[in-house]
Amino acid sequence: MSLKSFLTKIWASIKALFDGMPAELKTAIHIGVVVTENIKQFVDSPAADVLTVLIPGDVDDNVKQLLRTNLPVILTELKLADSCAELTDPSQIAICAIKVLQGLDGKVQGAFLHNISIMLAQIVADGKLSWSDGVYLLEWYYQHQYKSAA
Repeated sequence: MSLKSFLTKIWASIKALFDGMPAELKTAIHIGVVVTENIKQFVDSPAADVLTVLIPGDVDDNVKQLLRTNLPVILTELKLADSCAELTDPSQIAICAIKVLQGLDGKVQGAFLHNISIMLAQIVADGKLSWSDGVYLLEWYYQHQYKSAA
């Protein structure tokens, strides 16, 4: 069996797992990917509230509030906001951490973005998504659903 056919079987298994998941977990994974992509594409604009820019507008208000509260915490816990220790405003913390993230090497930046997307999905899933499941489900979703739709 070639490596390509082996990986194709693995992706097919992950797709089957994803297809059988409850809708709220699929939504959590989608939100984790979208917010992370918004972080990756973020351009600082003094006219915009960064957290409003990063969080999709069609997300439930309770989820928006969860993300507004937890995104700066995640960025801080990942040590991306260490140079912003004097800041207390969540939007300013997010901007500072995103600037640090944008200055990282591509592979290191990718690792941080992957971790952020998993942590966000876990928050939105209200504890129903484990880290290990999040690792492969978010990667599969990003590679096979999100990127192909973009």
